[in-house]
Amino acid sequence: MPGTVPAARPSASDRAGTGCDRDDGLQSTRRSLPIALLRAREAVMARFRPILAEHSVTEQQWRVIRVLGESSPRDATAVADHCCILMPSMTRIIRALQERGLITRKRDAADGRKLVLAITPAGRALLDQVAPHSLAVYRDIEARYGSGRVETLLDMLEDLALLGGR
Repeated sequence: MPGTVPAARPSASDRAGTGCDRDDGLQSTRRSLPIALLRAREAVMARFRPILAEHSVTEQQWRVIRVLGESSPRDATAVADHCCILMPSMTRIIRALQERGLITRKRDAADGRKLVLAITPAGRALLDQVAPHSLAVYRDIEARYGSGRVETLLDMLEDLALLGGR
């Protein structure tokens, strides 16, 4: 079918003897998992960046808004972990989002060391503005790649993330 992604490529064992593996034992960078994940991320994010730019939001800011849109208020460290953002970067993101009135921050009443973030009505409005455009991109990806394959990929990536770098 035109516009669809081809079926899965042959596995390493199926490619044995094809010259894809290097003499030093390393896989070709074409078959390197970290590089493949980055290529896939870039292919997906290339579709979302124009939408975010139209609303003057960075990828990292959008991740924070999305997470707080799902559950708010929330501990800043938990938000950073969920968004895969390091705390030094998170500090700048929090400041920028607060200055735009998209989130609030306050000290936790029980533990003054903790910072609690919450989405504001303006942040919720931004989510509502971006959502239809974002959903259109998701629908197009599912139409081209297959919704079942997207769900399987998400499940596999979640399982892989559970390895936690060990």
